[in-house]
Amino acid sequence: MQNKSSILIALAVVLAAGVAPVVAAENDKAKELTGRDVVFDRSKGNCLTCHGIPSDPEAVAPGNAALPFFAMKGRFPDRAKLRAQIWDATAANPNSIMPPFGKHQILTEHEVDLVTDYVQGL
Repeated sequence: MQNKSSILIALAVVLAAGVAPVVAAENDKAKELTGRDVVFDRSKGNCLTCHGIPSDPEAVAPGNAALPFFAMKGRFPDRAKLRAQIWDATAANPNSIMPPFGKHQILTEHEVDLVTDYVQGL
C-alpha cells in the first residue's frame, strides 16, 4: 500500500509540474500589452533610443536625438496628428529620422494606437 501511495504522490508531482507552464502561459496572455510596453520594447517601438521620458524613472539611458516626451497633450492636442506622426513621420517631414512605424509595419495598428495613447498622456 505504501508503494502505491508513493507512486500516486510522484504522479501528482509530475502532473503539477506539467500544469505550471500552462498556467504561466495563460497568465502571460492575460497580461495586456500597454503603450508603455511598446515604447520601452527594443524590438518594437524602441522610442527610448531617441526620446527621453523625464517623468518615468525607469526610462534609463534615453536618447537625445529627438524631443523628450513631456507635455505631449499640449504639444499634440489632436490625437490624430500624433498618431499620424507615429504612423509615418516622413509624411509631414520627408527628412525625418523617425522610422515610419505603421507604414513599414514595424508596429501593428493596435500597437500604434497604444503608443499614441501612452505618449499623449505624458
